[in-house]
Amino acid sequence: QVQLVESGGGLVQPGGSLRLSCAASGSGFSIYNMGWYRQTPGKQREMVATISSGDSTNYADSVKGRFTISRDNAKNTVYLQMNSLKPEDTAVYYCRASKFGVPYWGKGTPVTVSS
Repeated sequence: QVQLVESGGGLVQPGGSLRLSCAASGSGFSIYNMGWYRQTPGKQREMVATISSGDSTNYADSVKGRFTISRDNAKNTVYLQMNSLKPEDTAVYYCRASKFGVPYWGKGTPVTVSS
């Protein structure tokens, strides 16, 4: 089992940047598929970006060209670099790990984009 702890959220002005981090406990991090998801009140959680154990990435259309997901297996950490942030990016961002189809979730970190 893996435990995930997100950090890096906060308040940022439109057009600004944030980098989210997700630190994973336990061994075997390199074989987990990792992802970032977000959720706003009254809406379903949606995929933002994913990165496979083989470093293949996938992005939601709404963040392509602005967000970048990456991982550092030596540090058991996955990152989400968010640039050119928009008010509609405001949400709680969750880290997700999966192995053999079993998902694990962090508790989330809030991101607010507002002037």
